[in-house]
Amino acid sequence: MTTATKPNHIGRKISRIRELRGMKQETLAEALNISQQAVSKIEQTPEIEDDKLEEIAKILGVTKEGIENFSEEAVFNIIGNTVTNHDNSALFNYHPTFNPIDKLLESHEENKKLYERLLQAEQDKIEYLEKLLKK
Repeated sequence: MTTATKPNHIGRKISRIRELRGMKQETLAEALNISQQAVSKIEQTPEIEDDKLEEIAKILGVTKEGIENFSEEAVFNIIGNTVTNHDNSALFNYHPTFNPIDKLLESHEENKKLYERLLQAEQDKIEYLEKLLKK
């Protein structure tokens, strides 16, 4: 019994890696000094020349072999095996390295000092104007 293997469509692999990197076709096109339409055509091509593939790999931050051996199933397996908390709350845990209440109190004290300086400046202005009026 033989198993059917998926064709090694390099263009689709480039497209998926680009998407996983959060990169648009326009960005890749600009880095390659080609048009967005040319990138679209590359992504529809099953085979790409080695030198062009090397250049694309460098821009995507992977190796040529990384593109050739890319497997979307492997990516999902890695994600599935590393994220074990099913409610995904671990992804959003935020533990600041400072006490937020302390920061709030600091900003309150700072505002208080600024207000006192502003009040003093206004009082100084009033005194100056009163002196001018008495003369």
